Amino acid sequence: MTDTEKPVEKTEEAPVQRKKKDRQVGRKVVAGTNAIRARIASVVWLVAVVCALFLAVGALLVALKMNQDNAIVAFVLDGAAKLDFGSFKDFTGKGAATKEALTNWGIAAVIYLVVGKVLDRIIRP
Repeated sequence: MTDTEKPVEKTEEAPVQRKKKDRQVGRKVVAGTNAIRARIASVVWLVAVVCALFLAVGALLVALKMNQDNAIVAFVLDGAAKLDFGSFKDFTGKGAATKEALTNWGIAAVIYLVVGKVLDRIIRP
């Protein structure tokens, strides 16, 4: 071997340094997972709020007797009808449709908000 050639030394990391690197990597993984869980929880809560908003605005449009031939009103009422859980209470007589929309869609909106918040708390780290 000449003076210009130096033997290549294998350097092994000390066990303490390797454990420290493993911990750092582990912390980064946990932080990334927590960030993803927080984002998913936010999306779930947003979807629940949008569903409740459709139901509440739909009930308000029915109560105000808005023109159901209007495209925006029809869109909101169709969306609210799809999100509805069915009839919780049936009314008869004068203003039955308004009472049913306010009651049934109001209860459904509250259910969406409660379930959305519970899921948000379960998913969020």
